Amino acid sequence: MNDLNRRDLLAAAAAIGAASALSPLISQQANAAAPATAAQAPGFYRYKVGTIECTSINDGARTFPLPDKWVTNVSKDAALAAAEAAYMPKGMVTVPFNPQLINTGGKFVLLDCGNGVSVLEPTKGQAGRTLQNLAAAGVDPKSIDIVIMSHLHPDHTNGIRAADGSMAFPNAQIMVPAKDWEFWMSDENAAKAQSNEMMKGYFANVKKIYTGIESKVAKFDWDKEVAPGITSIAAPGHTPGHTAFAVASGGSKVLIQSDVTNIPEFFLRNPDWHVAYDFDPELAQKTRHKFYDMASAEKATVVGFHFPFPAVGHVERDGKGYRLIPVAFNPVL
Repeated sequence: MNDLNRRDLLAAAAAIGAASALSPLISQQANAAAPATAAQAPGFYRYKVGTIECTSINDGARTFPLPDKWVTNVSKDAALAAAEAAYMPKGMVTVPFNPQLINTGGKFVLLDCGNGVSVLEPTKGQAGRTLQNLAAAGVDPKSIDIVIMSHLHPDHTNGIRAADGSMAFPNAQIMVPAKDWEFWMSDENAAKAQSNEMMKGYFANVKKIYTGIESKVAKFDWDKEVAPGITSIAAPGHTPGHTAFAVASGGSKVLIQSDVTNIPEFFLRNPDWHVAYDFDPELAQKTRHKFYDMASAEKATVVGFHFPFPAVGHVERDGKGYRLIPVAFNPVL
């Protein structure tokens, strides 16, 4: 066994100093031979559920200054401490986005479709990457048979439109939770929300995205097989019709949690914290405990829309909260 002592450290430091004298030349040679790419690699990751092949498609991530009331029932200092503990940039929070592509063997099913890329609301490349990552995974948007929305928040549903407003998945049937459709398409509910800027924006966004394509939209209920091997699970609170899914084949099952929590560093570790986006925070809190108690008891594989890419892992109880154990990268299926 090597014994690293002060003499070894001094010798190493001297070697580093000698190398530094050559660094300008080395740097010039390196820059000439291999200039920086300044671009991220494609984001997709495949995994199997029995005979069903699934692909986690990264739509990107957004990093933004932590709002004062992003967590509504604890102090901002407590929220900042959670962000710092997760090594997020100081004073900031990072939220990833990860739709799931399910190849049932007969159908290509996309669960949620990301933020979309709008010329009116550019994301500067942070988000709206679903189409380019589907292409990198070898999937033509025209081959998508069904797009199933977990709920109708913009980061899950706006990707149904291309940047020019056309249909991003022109041959797909669109399926949405019946309870969410009823709530967000109600003019009466929209009128009641005018004093809440965030809710006002959500209602306006749903109208903008879905006006003119209502005939393409089918509504589904909970506890139904919405596509081969995919069953809807009631998970209300985040929105009135918020839905999780179970993907099952043979003896294997994966739980697609959608937005049962937002980022796990905050709301999995602290399931009683309320994120600003929750429509009914108390109900969302109950849903979190119910869902994660089930997932941990079953030792189920869980996929989270806002989990760090590839967004696949296991959830275990940890004191009064839970912890995420990400899956290890598997180079083969």
